[in-house]
Amino acid sequence: MNLPTAMAGSRDELVQDCAQTLVGIFADYNTEFRAITRRARLRFELRDWRGSQRDAVARIELYDKYVENTVATMRKRLGDDGLERSLWSSIKRRFAELIDPLPDAEFAKTFFSSVTRKTFGTTGVDPAVEFVALDLDPLGSVTTHVETKVYTNRGSVDLLVEELLADFRFRAPYRDFERSVKTVTDELKASLETGGERRTVERLEVIKEVFYQMTRAYLVGRLSGRGWTLPFVVALRNQDSGVVVDAIMLEEGTVSVLFSFTRSYFHVDLAHVGEVVKFLKEILPRKPVSELYTVLGRARQGKTERYRELFRHLQGSDDQFVLAPGEKGLVMVCFTLPSFDVVFKLIRDKFPVQKNILREDVLQKYELVFKHDRAGRLVDAQEFKRIKFPKVRFAPDLLHELLTETAATVHDEGEQLAIDHLYIERRMTPLNLYVREASREQAEKAVLDYGQAIRDLAVTNIFPGDLLLKNFGVTRHGRVIFYDYDELCLLSECRFRHLPPPRDFDDEFSSEPWFHVSENDIFPEEFLTFLGLTGGLRHLFAHEHGDLLRPEFWIAMQAEHKAGRLPDVWPYPPSKRLGR
Repeated sequence: MNLPTAMAGSRDELVQDCAQTLVGIFADYNTEFRAITRRARLRFELRDWRGSQRDAVARIELYDKYVENTVATMRKRLGDDGLERSLWSSIKRRFAELIDPLPDAEFAKTFFSSVTRKTFGTTGVDPAVEFVALDLDPLGSVTTHVETKVYTNRGSVDLLVEELLADFRFRAPYRDFERSVKTVTDELKASLETGGERRTVERLEVIKEVFYQMTRAYLVGRLSGRGWTLPFVVALRNQDSGVVVDAIMLEEGTVSVLFSFTRSYFHVDLAHVGEVVKFLKEILPRKPVSELYTVLGRARQGKTERYRELFRHLQGSDDQFVLAPGEKGLVMVCFTLPSFDVVFKLIRDKFPVQKNILREDVLQKYELVFKHDRAGRLVDAQEFKRIKFPKVRFAPDLLHELLTETAATVHDEGEQLAIDHLYIERRMTPLNLYVREASREQAEKAVLDYGQAIRDLAVTNIFPGDLLLKNFGVTRHGRVIFYDYDELCLLSECRFRHLPPPRDFDDEFSSEPWFHVSENDIFPEEFLTFLGLTGGLRHLFAHEHGDLLRPEFWIAMQAEHKAGRLPDVWPYPPSKRLGR
């Protein structure tokens, strides 16, 4: 039916007004996001680490706050027409036209889709009122290059490094500038002359903006010579005595771990994030684009990219989703697609009696991890809602388990399987399987890092709860990561106790405790009995990490947190540290 001219004009004005309003709201979000991000420099200069933590949480919470407020704004603006799909479709077209010339326009599209998905409660994808991730390619639209500082070797690496560090100065001075230059130069020369090969530096290119992450600042770029290019990262720390060079990283593996899915997000103020992602992808070719967007703080765009990577992969593959290897989870159903490097996790409808938690508790644990300092030891789980998969891609036994064990959130819709809620994480090898199949040397290294992972989590005020090996995984870089969050809690909420000695023979051989145990009581002296380590690996853990098996370690760590001190967790191997 054709609308009268006056009504048509009124509708066009409404579409224009709504589209412009949405563009303006997203611009406000982006402005506030960048304002929080820019505070990182001052936090670093003033050594305000608590402020850095608050900023990290505030920036993470910002997106949902803006989406919620925008949904309310549009409902008020549109009134009874708030759920008219044809109107929203027109708003979407005009919105796309308005944002087309903007940098990182895909971010605005993701925001628009978040608003409409919440407005309509969309399951799967509704192309009429949202931008389809498969149609987006943020890096494909990047035609410019990230702004960098370029340093040319004119015959002296010392002068090149001096020029670099002179360009990156802070309100807090270098503790010893000349020594800092020598430290970087010596390490650079030593690294380039290993293996009997001498490589001559011709060019150093460093991203203009400094990357901040908790207690450190990073200069990120690439080093090149005739026929070779290496990543180049300098880590800086601000101590009481001034700024020091703490590490230099030239290996792809080490830099990849720094930009890992287990790390807290960087705070780096970027006018065009896509340019930086493209630059990083060139020096870290194995790193998924979704993880690069995420670690730069654009978590929602990271989710969009993860969705795009997954469904494009489904279009070009034919293997089936199967139950994930390892022991069956009591709280989660875990499955994977063998040809794709992630694992999918759904909360079961019911938990066994030994799991004294509710579904809401599990959701809160994952929310805690999302906002907490992950210290390189907690996997970043991306939460997806109302997503659909082709049912034919599910193996029969997995499909049966999902429809029986997670029936409250998984729905059979004929050719499609609709899932109301799930988490997607990077896939790792369960630690219990790894130590069983690895060489002795690899297994010992993993067990040592397992103990270090527990320590690193304690430093960030996290107690895993369930320390069984099956709840930890091993990455392709050999790092041990914790990924089972249903019993995770803040260390400060725990009560660590010594085991009371048995009073008599009956106590000693009783299957039940002879003393009162409160809900938050933890007895570290029992850990070794339940970890699942045997033989030489058990002895190795007890020898190297024996203090974890006594309450004193945990109580001392609690005291550190209570006093407001922040013990350090190195985001790179101790062997890389130079500023000791």
